[in-house]
Amino acid sequence: MSLSFVLDPPLTDALRADIVALWTDVTNAGGAVGFVAPVTRDQVRPVAEAALAGVAAGPDRLLVGVDDGRVVAVLFLADNRFPLKAHWRVLKRVMVDPASQGRGYGGALMREAAAVATRLGLAGLQVTVRDGHGLDRFYRGLGFREVGRVPGALRIGPGDDRDELFMWLDLPQPQEAASTAGSAAASATSADG
Repeated sequence: MSLSFVLDPPLTDALRADIVALWTDVTNAGGAVGFVAPVTRDQVRPVAEAALAGVAAGPDRLLVGVDDGRVVAVLFLADNRFPLKAHWRVLKRVMVDPASQGRGYGGALMREAAAVATRLGLAGLQVTVRDGHGLDRFYRGLGFREVGRVPGALRIGPGDDRDELFMWLDLPQPQEAASTAGSAAASATSADG
């Protein structure tokens, strides 16, 4: 795997086009990223531009996964824009190129997002999941837990209402990270001695 990550890359026209293309491809492959297939780039572009405006303005962050110079994974760390929620973020539009799936990129993207959030001093991450795709199992495997559910909140089509799941990941706090590192060092020292 030659996947690498870039946090808040310059929002060039090329990157914007790559994100719109990825978002379209993910949706059309059945991904639950705000649309129902089929969609065109022209339909995705205004929603993508609104998301990128939050990054350009500063409150939101963009994490991009690149493989061999190609954008293959994206997610947004969205600020809650409310002081009482400043200690956590919402992960939005978690996407992996359908042609790159099965290589562990989704898990790598989520682990990198958690690492970024931890470095930012955040207490937790929340992700909203469309039920019926099995994504809750994926997120549970990464340490997220379901903390809420709104029955039938998402109308995919006539007669196809899906639950919206809210999943949460507690992040290690600086004192926890330091004590864990200290415990690991102590264990290594006692094992050596």
